[in-house]
Amino acid sequence: MSKATGAIQQEGSKAHFSILIAIIIVAGLSQGLLLPVLSIFIEQMGVSSSMNGLNAAVMYVGSFAMTLVAERILGAVGFKKLIVSGLIVVMIPLMLFPLIPDLRLWFVLRLLVGIGDSALHYATQLWVLLVTPAGSRGRNISIYGMSYGIGFSIGPLGIKLLGYGQVVPFAILFFIMLIVLLFALKLPDTRPEKLEHEASNTGRYRKSFMFAWYALIPAFLYGYMESGMNSNFPIYGLRIGFSESDISTLLPFVGIGGLLLQLPLGALSDRYGRKQILMISGILGGLLFMLIPSVGTEFWPTLLLLTVAGGLVGSFFSLGLAYAADILPKSLLPAANVVGSFQFNIGSILGPNLGGIMLGLGVPGAMFWLLGSCYLLFGIAGVLFKRDKTMT
Repeated sequence: MSKATGAIQQEGSKAHFSILIAIIIVAGLSQGLLLPVLSIFIEQMGVSSSMNGLNAAVMYVGSFAMTLVAERILGAVGFKKLIVSGLIVVMIPLMLFPLIPDLRLWFVLRLLVGIGDSALHYATQLWVLLVTPAGSRGRNISIYGMSYGIGFSIGPLGIKLLGYGQVVPFAILFFIMLIVLLFALKLPDTRPEKLEHEASNTGRYRKSFMFAWYALIPAFLYGYMESGMNSNFPIYGLRIGFSESDISTLLPFVGIGGLLLQLPLGALSDRYGRKQILMISGILGGLLFMLIPSVGTEFWPTLLLLTVAGGLVGSFFSLGLAYAADILPKSLLPAANVVGSFQFNIGSILGPNLGGIMLGLGVPGAMFWLLGSCYLLFGIAGVLFKRDKTMT
C-alpha cells in the first residue's frame, strides 16, 4: 500500500476526499468560466476567430508543459504541496484578465492558468485512482468526473454576470478558489512511493500507451471536445444568430449531460465492461454532434442534442482512466496518468484551433462535423483493440 493510500484511509479520510472533490470542482469552474468569457471578449475586440482559438489554446500549452514534469514534481513535493501550488498559480491571473485587456498579456496569463490546472488535475485524479478499489473504480472515478463536470457546467453562467461588470465573474471565482485553498491546507502531506523509485523510468510512458492506447485516447477526445466547445461554441452561436443569453444557457448543458449520465455510465461499465461502454458512447455521441448544425438556431433541439451528446462523451476522461487502471499493473498507473494528461492537453490545444479554422472558413457547422467524426471513428476503432491479459 502506498503512503498516499495509507494516509487517506487514516484519520479524516472522508473529509480529505471531500476536499479533493471541491478542488476538482473549482478546477472545472475555472476552465468553464474562462474559456467562453474570454472568447466573447476577444470576439468583441474584432480579433479573428483563428487568433481567438490560438489564444484559448495557450492555456493548454501550459497544461501540456506541466504534464511533462508533473510526475517528477509530485514525487519530489507530494500531493498537498502540488495541489496548493496549483490553486495559487490559477488564482494569480484571475483579477488581471478584466483589468488589463491586452491580448499579449492574456497569452501569458492563460499559460499560467494551464500550468496550475494541470497540477490540480494530475494530483487529484492520481490520488483518487490510487485509493479506489477495483470493484468500485467505475463508480468512484465517475464521482470524480461528475465533480469536474459540475464546475465546468457552472462556469459558462459567468457570462450572465458580465452585466454587473467585467470584473465580477473573475472576482467571484477568485474568492471561491480562496476558500478551497484554505481547506486544501488541511490535506495530509503525502507522496506515492512508486514515483519516488521509478520517476526516471521514461520507458513506462511508452509501455503504458502501447498496452492501453484505447483507454488513453478518450482523454484526447474529451480535451478536444471540452476546449473546442467552450472556446468555439460562443463564436458559433453569435455567428448563426443566438444571443449571448442563449449561448450562456445552452453551453452548460454539454456538462449537465455529462453529470446526468456520469454515474449511470460508470455503473454500466462496472457491469458490462468499459470498452463496450466507450465504443457505444463514442458512436452515438459522435452522430448526435454531427446533427447539431442541422437544427440551426432552434433553441430546444439544440439544447437536447448538446445534453445527450455531451452526456454520452462526458465520461470519456474518467472512464478511460478507469479502463487503463483495469488493464495495466498498478506500477504503470502513474505513467498512464501522465500519458492521459498528455493526450488531454494535445486535444485541448487542437480543439480551439481546429474549430477556429472551421469558423474562419465560413462554415460554422463544420466544427461539429469534425468533432462528431472523431468520436465516431474512435467507437469503430474499438474492434481493433485487444487487451493483453498478461499485463495485470
